[in-house]
Parts: sequence; C-alpha cells; structure tokens
Amino acid sequence: MKQFYGMSQSGNLQDAVKGLVNPKLIILMSNGKQFEEHVEELQKLYPKVPSIGCIGMSYDTIIVENGVGVAAFTEGVNVVVNLLEQVSTMPVKYIRRLEQDVEKIGASQRDTVCIDLCAGNDACVLTTMYSVLGKRGISLMGGTGDAGKVSVNGKIYEDAVAYALVKNETGKVKVYKENMYRPLAGYRLIASKTDRSKYYIGELNGRSAKQVYQEILHINEGDITTQTFKNPFGKISGKDVCIISIKEVSGSGLCCFRQVNDSDVLTLLELKDYRQIVAETIENIRKDFTHISAVFSVNCLFRYLLFSQNGNMSEYLHTMSALGSHCGLIGYGEHYNNQFVNQSMTCVVFE
Repeated sequence: MKQFYGMSQSGNLQDAVKGLVNPKLIILMSNGKQFEEHVEELQKLYPKVPSIGCIGMSYDTIIVENGVGVAAFTEGVNVVVNLLEQVSTMPVKYIRRLEQDVEKIGASQRDTVCIDLCAGNDACVLTTMYSVLGKRGISLMGGTGDAGKVSVNGKIYEDAVAYALVKNETGKVKVYKENMYRPLAGYRLIASKTDRSKYYIGELNGRSAKQVYQEILHINEGDITTQTFKNPFGKISGKDVCIISIKEVSGSGLCCFRQVNDSDVLTLLELKDYRQIVAETIENIRKDFTHISAVFSVNCLFRYLLFSQNGNMSEYLHTMSALGSHCGLIGYGEHYNNQFVNQSMTCVVFE
C-alpha cells in the first residue's frame, strides 16, 4: 500500500490534493472555519472515494495549524467507512453497522485496522466498538477532533464517531502507543467528590484536589493548566499507566480530560527524556517491520503544546519521518484499542 499526504497552510483544498490519484481512502483534517466547505468540496472532487474527516491540525514534517491536511491510502488496501451515532447516549444502538462492515471486508487480526475520528464520549465509544473488534483481535487507533463534528462521505455529523476499516492487502498492520511519563514515587492519591459527567475531581486524600496538586509541585493556581504538560495525573492499570490531563481549575477541584471516579487511586506523573522515548518507539517499530509502507499517527494537543514550548516540534516530526511516509492529526484525546488516553501518541504502521 501507499500513503499520500498533502496540505495547504492557507486552507486551499485544491492545493492539498494536488497529485492525489486513485485514492482508496481519504482522511480530511481541516480548520473550524472551512470544515463544512472542505467536506463538500472533497466530495465533489472524489465522489466515489470513501472518506472520513474532522477539525484538527495535521502534519508530516511540518505542522498545519489553520489550513487543511489530507491523508490518503492510494493502493493495496480494501476500505469501508461508516459511523456510529448518538455517541453521548447510545452508540451501541448502531453497533450492527460495525459488525456488518467487519464481515464485508473480511477483517482479520493480522492485516486490518480501524481508524476512528470521534466527537466525544470517547471511553464509552471505544468500549462499544471494541466489543466487536476485540473478538477478532482487530486493532483500533484514532482520536478526538474539535468542535464535536466529524464527516463521513461528504456529510457532517455531530455526536458521532466516524471510522474506517482498512485491510492491508500487501502485508500486516500493527498499532502502537507512546507514553513519555513515569510515576513519581511516593504518591497515592484517592479521588473523592468526583462528578463523572464533568470529569471533575473534588478531593484527593480528603483534601481539595487543587490544593493537593499545588502543594506537591509548589506552584501557583495560575500555573496548574500548563504544569499538567509536565505532571499529569496517572492511573495505574496493571503494567500500564493511563494518563489523565488537567483541563481547568473549578472551584477547589480540578476538571480533567478523562473520567475519574470516587475511590480511584491516582498518582502524579513526571516527564521522561522525550528523545529517548521516541527513539525506543522507532526501534520497536523497526523490530516488527522489515519494510514500512506508511505510518499514520495521532498526537495529543498537549504534546504539541509541550514540544512547541520547548522548540522541539520540528525535531520530533523529522525524527518520526525516518520511518518513511509519516503523517497524522493533532487530537484532543487518543485511542489505542479499547483505551482512551491523554498526552500520548498512537499510530498504525502498515507493512
């Protein structure tokens, strides 16, 4: 298979798709002002090509912040796209669509991946989708777009998740997750007075969550929402760490980007050497693949902000380009199989 990536910093879709011939799947990553226009225009340009899209920044070796990016697979793949609706309340109502699509392309563990773009309620959506995909061992990666909107085949939907099932006809596929954080020793924080609907933590160890976070890190209240780039919360699950980013201060508590429940045991995380972590990711991928056709990834907005603040974004993207054709989306949450994660990178690699 082959991957195409085109972009326009000014939002000119015609420039972004210049040279795109016979695509089998198109992934649109647009800006908020032009999303509707781009969805409609893309459908007119490629009326018979399956497509999904969302609002978000894109990249290959450079970032497109306010324009448009187009990723496409041009050969060697079998693709079906669709959506689940009412994701905030009842995505399972539409699960038969995914079941039928899995059968339609003969999806298998070795050569098939589900790439999804979600409008919200990610944890519930992933649990629902993985009830089908997990039975066959089919991997999933993706993320959340902005403004609660996604597109499928030229139509825009709210409160939905768009997905593409991609079967690689020329080799295997595998998904990866990259975590740049490790637990700080000595912290066991029990959450209470939470509000699941608002992703709110009221108290940690029986005290104001805001105050506990400030005291541990010796920071002012105004620094909390940027300190989370370096020190998010973590929830330990076996050998895995679930990263929980802080969204904002709310009274004496904290609102996060993923759900925390009463009695959840949290820790604080600290940033590791990002260059070492990226090098390990690349090494792991190269161990699994002797030939790489394409890499499509989703990087968290907070990773983008962290890299940008430190002047490392360009270096990071050029490092990843050593794998070959690499492009992706800046997301508001990342998906890895049935996991909804924060401040991470997920990707799918095609042989």
